[in-house]
Amino acid sequence: MSSLDNFLQQKIQRRKDENSFRALKQINSLVDFTSNDYLGLAQSKLLYDQILERIDTLSLKSNGAAGPRLLSGNTAYTENVEKKLATIFRGEASLIFNSGFFANVSVLSSIPQKGDTILYDERAHASIKDGARLSLANRFSFKHNDLDDLERKIKVSAGKKFIVIESIYSMDGDSSPLAAITKLAERYDAFIVLDEAHSTGVLGANGSGLATSLALENKVDIRIYTFGKAMGCHGACVVGSKNLIDYLVNFARPFIYTTALPIHNIVTIDCAFEFLSRNIGLQQQLSNNVALFTSKLKSTSTSAIQAIIIPGNNNVRNVADELQRKGFDVRAILSPTVATGLERLRICLHAYNTHDDVVELSEIINELKQKYLTK
Repeated sequence: MSSLDNFLQQKIQRRKDENSFRALKQINSLVDFTSNDYLGLAQSKLLYDQILERIDTLSLKSNGAAGPRLLSGNTAYTENVEKKLATIFRGEASLIFNSGFFANVSVLSSIPQKGDTILYDERAHASIKDGARLSLANRFSFKHNDLDDLERKIKVSAGKKFIVIESIYSMDGDSSPLAAITKLAERYDAFIVLDEAHSTGVLGANGSGLATSLALENKVDIRIYTFGKAMGCHGACVVGSKNLIDYLVNFARPFIYTTALPIHNIVTIDCAFEFLSRNIGLQQQLSNNVALFTSKLKSTSTSAIQAIIIPGNNNVRNVADELQRKGFDVRAILSPTVATGLERLRICLHAYNTHDDVVELSEIINELKQKYLTK
């Protein structure tokens, strides 16, 4: 065994010893309470057929873009979809990225400069932290949704100040106090970068997210929308001023040097938003299931993401295993993904979950909580 393999094996074994080793699992036939397909668009046969019909009408028939947008990967269709997205999200312009991860990394690695300061919520997504790390700017986290801690750190920040937050946080399902943060940003002449990944599709007219639902889109400088969750497809876009989009095209390395999404992926994004506009009642179906679940578990989260804290990797894994044996696809979130002692079940509710499944799941979780939290 080479020295490299030996190093890798030691790191893997440590994960196994801590009972935090990850492994890929294939799709199963259990009742889905784990995917981010909040509105069911990823599995919609009707939407699938509409996408195929749209692709068939295009004169451009290609399997891939064969290059970045700046070379061979740009099309009139893509630019038209970007205009549609800017309208949906009530922004001046938008730019499509291959993923939300790439969009966050692009924004944070290219816009804040040396001498500037990035202030990000401590529970922000890994892509936000990685993007900040790639920047030459100073970077500091602030306590989760803590306005006092954020203000203390803004006061001692240098250069241009960027506040980076999420609409809905992926591990706890809670929302950012966006209205209060916009007021704080105005007071200290700071810029807001808002990741709308888990609110895209779920909130706002035509799925336009949290900022527009609160009529705060003009108070947020940069918004990132992800399509791989409620929209059921893949990709993301950044929304903001025309200057912002021109800047990213010129300075965002993940955009400049990555092969563009294939045309059928762009068609899928386009059709998904059209489908949602005709089926906006899916938002209410999801909201009804969230209300039902939270009433049974006495949860304070009002989003599709519900966190059930079961401290200890072994404990939470055992609970997840029991739920899976009973037919429910629920996964454990282990440390170090979350802090030690905050291991949890991450329940994702969907518009297509039945009333009976939601009630049965909540009742079983209540029973298992009693079993494992009183040990």
